[in-house]
Amino acid sequence: MTDYDTLLAGFRPVDAPAIPATELSGRLDTLRHAMRAGGMDAIWLDATSSLTYYTGLALHASERLHGALVGADGSLTYVTPNFERPKLETMIRIPGAIAVWEEDEDPFALIPARVSGRIGLDPGMSFGFANRLMAANLSVTSAGPLIAAQRRIKSATELAILQTAMDASHAVQKAVHAGLRPGVTTGEVAAFVTAAHQGLGLKPVFVAVQFGEATAYPHGVPYEQSLKDGDMVLVDLGGNLHGYHSDITRTYVFGTPTDRQRHLWACEHRALMAGFAAARPGVACADVDAAARASLVADGFGPGYDVPGLPHRTGHGLGLDLHEEPWIVAGDTTPLAPGMCFSIEPMLCVYGECGVRLEDIAYMTAEGPRWFCTPSASPERPFG
Repeated sequence: MTDYDTLLAGFRPVDAPAIPATELSGRLDTLRHAMRAGGMDAIWLDATSSLTYYTGLALHASERLHGALVGADGSLTYVTPNFERPKLETMIRIPGAIAVWEEDEDPFALIPARVSGRIGLDPGMSFGFANRLMAANLSVTSAGPLIAAQRRIKSATELAILQTAMDASHAVQKAVHAGLRPGVTTGEVAAFVTAAHQGLGLKPVFVAVQFGEATAYPHGVPYEQSLKDGDMVLVDLGGNLHGYHSDITRTYVFGTPTDRQRHLWACEHRALMAGFAAARPGVACADVDAAARASLVADGFGPGYDVPGLPHRTGHGLGLDLHEEPWIVAGDTTPLAPGMCFSIEPMLCVYGECGVRLEDIAYMTAEGPRWFCTPSASPERPFG
């Protein structure tokens, strides 16, 4: 058994090339082409991950309007509070005009003055902001479908960042397993995960640690636990590298698994692999969910969202947002295509007993799906 301090000392920062300005410009060109095809004159990008995707700017949403107006004619205008302009000028990667407003002025008046036709709104902006623009004598629509269609397909640069982030988080998972000891608390493990991501050069994003019966609940329990021999252990974690997220869950047994624990783990593993086997180019996202769910039903769980069984969707897209399109769930008819990245995590929940979630991220190629990291093989040797 190795202590967490020793494991932490062994981590060194990792990295991958960030998104270059040429790729950002290409994204804007693709967006403008879609705008013209869809009859849009402009798109407003609020302080969201879509602003980062197209311009490289990472701004925090607040009560102040701050973002960028992308014109189908090739224009780009950054809108900012005047006192933020000096800071913004140091952050801009794609050149554009800058429109400023003072604290006692109406910032929403800046946009109608620059748009003569139809404007698409960032789907991530707040209703309050969207409502102000809808009331400003503009022809307003959602830019969501255009943005999502582009963001769903990851470039080679994006895939390389995601691979590096996923490898780092997989190493953190292995270290968590190596450092477990009787009596360790969920809080201690979570603190190690945070420090480990920092040691690897990633920004910590989230960590959930659950022991025993608490593993049955998808989003954990609001109290700390101490580890005992024979406990099921569930660790869900993620970090951020150049704005892109990792996300990986491992579930295993601390000690020797019982026959019941082995059975539940095997059922979950079959569902994971059924989802992976169903994922092929052109297959609807909903069909991946259906395949994983059918595997659990065949093992006597469910049906549908009934528990014992799988009470939530099978997976979600991954990129600049931890959860983004496409959604691996019934009703999402989006066909899988090369470049899409998504989780497969058909968690098996048995309330009052335990749960098993094996979450792995896949990316689609022309030949079929690939895992970023090697899935677990057994409940006692989750890392081989």
